Amino acid sequence: MSSTITKKDLIEAIAQRTGQNRAEVRDAIQTFLDLVIEELAKGNRLEFRDFGVFESRVRAPRRAQNPKTLAPVEVPARRTVKFKIGRLMRGALDAPASVDGTAGRDGHADGDGQRADGHAGRDGAGGGKRRSRRPANGRDENA
Repeated sequence: MSSTITKKDLIEAIAQRTGQNRAEVRDAIQTFLDLVIEELAKGNRLEFRDFGVFESRVRAPRRAQNPKTLAPVEVPARRTVKFKIGRLMRGALDAPASVDGTAGRDGHADGDGQRADGHAGRDGAGGGKRRSRRPANGRDENA
């Protein structure tokens, strides 16, 4: 069973881990969140490596239907935020949870630093295939 973690809970956890006082942590987190909102409002893309990417998107206007009256309703275009999950978060969410419902620090319940597909964790150690990048036109320039 999952529970809701609030900003207050995060502030407390960060303060305990870092040894900073709660007021400093609260101010830093609030500043971070304010900046994220400002940048998304400007239409900027926010990329946090391995965590994920936030993008501001515009939903196209559309025609919907009022479920009660079945009358058509025009829904105007509106801005929304899309989040694309990053590699480390994906690994942590895909990892089987341990008995207490937590995964290891590397995002894997076994704590071995390896993803299930053999790729390395954050430090780059471990197996896994390397893929070469191909040009956008799909042709290999060296062929």
